[in-house]
Amino acid sequence: MWDERIWTLFKRNLLHTLTYWSVFFSFGLCIAFLGPTILDLRCQTQSTLQEITWVFFSQQFCLLIGSSVGGVFKQTLFCALSALFVSSLLISVVFAIIPLCHNVLLLAVAMAVAGLAMGVIDTIANIQLVKLYQKDSAIFLQALHFFIGFGALVSPLIADPFLSDTNCVVGNSTENSTGMMHHLRNALAGTPMHNLSQYQLPTEGEVVTQVSYAFWIMALINLPVPIAVFVLMNRERLVPCCASSSPPLLETDELAMETQGTEGQTLDTKDSDAPGHGDLFSCCHSETLQGAPLSFFGIHILGGMVLFMTDGIVGAYSGFVYTYAVAPPMNLPHKTAGYLASVFWAAITVGRLVSIPLSYRFQPVRLLLLNLAGVIITVLLLLIFFTSSIFLFIGTCLLGLFLSSIFPSMLAYTEDILDYKGCATTVLVTSAGMGEMVLQVLVGSIIHSEGSYSFMLCGMIIGCLAFSLFFVLLFFHRMHKISLSGHPGKTAMVEEPGADCLK
Repeated sequence: MWDERIWTLFKRNLLHTLTYWSVFFSFGLCIAFLGPTILDLRCQTQSTLQEITWVFFSQQFCLLIGSSVGGVFKQTLFCALSALFVSSLLISVVFAIIPLCHNVLLLAVAMAVAGLAMGVIDTIANIQLVKLYQKDSAIFLQALHFFIGFGALVSPLIADPFLSDTNCVVGNSTENSTGMMHHLRNALAGTPMHNLSQYQLPTEGEVVTQVSYAFWIMALINLPVPIAVFVLMNRERLVPCCASSSPPLLETDELAMETQGTEGQTLDTKDSDAPGHGDLFSCCHSETLQGAPLSFFGIHILGGMVLFMTDGIVGAYSGFVYTYAVAPPMNLPHKTAGYLASVFWAAITVGRLVSIPLSYRFQPVRLLLLNLAGVIITVLLLLIFFTSSIFLFIGTCLLGLFLSSIFPSMLAYTEDILDYKGCATTVLVTSAGMGEMVLQVLVGSIIHSEGSYSFMLCGMIIGCLAFSLFFVLLFFHRMHKISLSGHPGKTAMVEEPGADCLK
């Protein structure tokens, strides 16, 4: 039975799979801690609000760079696991040294290093799971991205007991109330794109914050992750000082690949290491592009654009839903509105968990159609019921559920169309990161100039664009099948899931 085959594959690749899932927990742990702790870090570095928000930028920008170049480390199993070991270890080191950064520039450098490590983890873990499971990767990708959400939920919970309720730089004339500090923390939790000129917090005085303990706890919690990667490297005899012999570096990959083919089909490991599946720049290698049909380029571009839009919605919504909720006409209390971002991320985490069994029963293309349509309908209802605070919470939950599985489903769908030989993973990861970064800035600028109502309108426009681009992607999928059918040497590809939806 098909489920028995999946279970056999999972047991064969159990240690690899659990290791990749654990490094994604590191990714989630690192991506979510900065927002809640930003005010305490401002006190620690005795910087202004405008200065401390550059830390957000350094992390996001270097995450994008890490995602773009991370694929270069996947050429052998040794390179991939070594990069994951170094990256996950760097995250623990960064957590440990953040309390020692008493200058905002040093803090920005530390966060830039963490961003590079996160980007490398994002690309390599996705590539390695796709490489292990290929036609069956959708289920395991959903589980992989669940661990981002799980880490992102754990991180703020660890930090919360150590956050200051009032301004943590005690100056001679500070009169900052607890309510104002909670409001400012919630406003800064998702993005630095806020008008901060109205807030004047002291930078000189006695620093009273206990946030250092939160970072040291997170460093300890994350430490088993690089240890797990090292154990996997040792098991595969990839640690030079521990290896009794020098086995082929791709031995494990070849063993896994022999079990991957759908309906008994065997895929060659050398094919999966063809040029072009490395970093973003190697995608333009002449050997990769030579003889490629137009549909090959279109699938990469359109898949990336869909994720640019949908991950942009995730970033913009988590960053500005609090600002939208406390502004007219919603006018929610600051404390109540502060729960919205947590509800949104909790819904994304639950959605990814629910999507694991759904990916077993439904093809990725069907999940994508359902989720993209659900995003548009939810945002439309949020626009219609723009004065209902109850529906704002319901809509936030629904939006998180629909957005949750778009990235792993798109990754599985696109890689399957391209027969796991292109640069789809690197292009999609990089495009998603760019969308989250660029659209946050764009939506934030529009909100500041046009008012809070434009927030949901922006979400509606972006959602409709993503849905339209996905239908164009379906058209290019069909074109790609036709172009391959005209090349006998390339017809070894099996039927892509979801092809019946295009007829």
